[in-house]
Amino acid sequence: MRQTVVIGGGASGMTAAVFAAREGDQVALLEHTDVLGKKLLSTGNGRCNLTNRIQEPSCYHSENESFPFPALKRFGYGKTLQFFRGLGLFFKDRDGYLYPRSFQASAVREALLSELSRLEVDIRTNCVVEEIKAENGRFLVKARDNSFAADAVVLACGGKAAPATGSDGSGYGLACSLGHRMILPVPALTGLLASPNPLKKAAGVRADGTITLYIGEKEKKMAGEDTGELQITDYGISGIPAFQVSRYASRALAEGKMVQAQVNFFSEYEKREAKEILAQALDREGDCFQNLCGLFPEKLSAVFLKKTGLPVHIPSKRLEKRKKQQLSELICSFPLNITAVNDFSRAQVTAGGINTDDVWPETMESRLFPGLYFAGEILDVDGNCGGYNLQWAWASGFLAGKQGRL
Repeated sequence: MRQTVVIGGGASGMTAAVFAAREGDQVALLEHTDVLGKKLLSTGNGRCNLTNRIQEPSCYHSENESFPFPALKRFGYGKTLQFFRGLGLFFKDRDGYLYPRSFQASAVREALLSELSRLEVDIRTNCVVEEIKAENGRFLVKARDNSFAADAVVLACGGKAAPATGSDGSGYGLACSLGHRMILPVPALTGLLASPNPLKKAAGVRADGTITLYIGEKEKKMAGEDTGELQITDYGISGIPAFQVSRYASRALAEGKMVQAQVNFFSEYEKREAKEILAQALDREGDCFQNLCGLFPEKLSAVFLKKTGLPVHIPSKRLEKRKKQQLSELICSFPLNITAVNDFSRAQVTAGGINTDDVWPETMESRLFPGLYFAGEILDVDGNCGGYNLQWAWASGFLAGKQGRL
């Protein structure tokens, strides 16, 4: 009987173990913490956004841009729903975002655990793998208290994001010991830190807007853009739009490049129309603060006026045309110098990881060592917010478990 060892008991590791066992393999699933699927329980704020109806190449990121989609074509949105329906799960569709009907991440975890039990997968928790040796076409996996011989090994150890759930980057060392290369891991899907932070007085405010990220000092290059609800914080800016562009900021800062964000707080209108509406608001009787508060939260309105150098209660009609234009420009293109991102402890995912140039995209098998497979966040693949990182876990876990037996 073929023996497969899966290292890492997260979403991708459990999936790989299920599909390897369904192929008739004798499977050992090794997890270095005391419980499987700990990070899975925290996804989607505990509700588990397990996939997304919209699946496009732009939703996934890698230094090797073409790498993710062969896997996602083989095990995409439809196959994910089919797989979990077979495990007894029902779903809620929220504008294309798929959740378990119970809105409990624990339901997804329990469905996977039940299938692992049914398939008699040998689950070992608190099992810390220290070395993998490749010998005569087979592998010897050495843990602190045990060793496992295997025909195939799946590395599904995760990345470095959310270390409280067990993600410590330990899989990188195992892969590199076998000759695999790495793309520097950096935090992604996390908040952006600005220094100085001109929005600090508006901390706690939520406002719709568009954030555009620029990289470089002399020749600024747009790296990413996203629209939605922004969260103003005492350190800078958070919320899904900030999360979506954070991978680009994180990578650029790691490379010593300058990063600037521009926030359009009136992005539901074209810029010219937005400035016309703002001009109309400022032509009303009353002071600037009152008139701006008809459009924006009070704290944010006060920040706009201070940044423009205007007294809070100056009558709107006394504003010079130049100052009105300056205020409108600020609201539509509020600049922030991004000096850092929140670290791995507050990031949802890792950007970077094992270089996918050394992995076959159709099977997740190592190009260097036949029989060695990868799944999930350990690879240099990260997705947008909205179920994409879990979809990658299911797809890559499926391929790593099937091991070419499609």
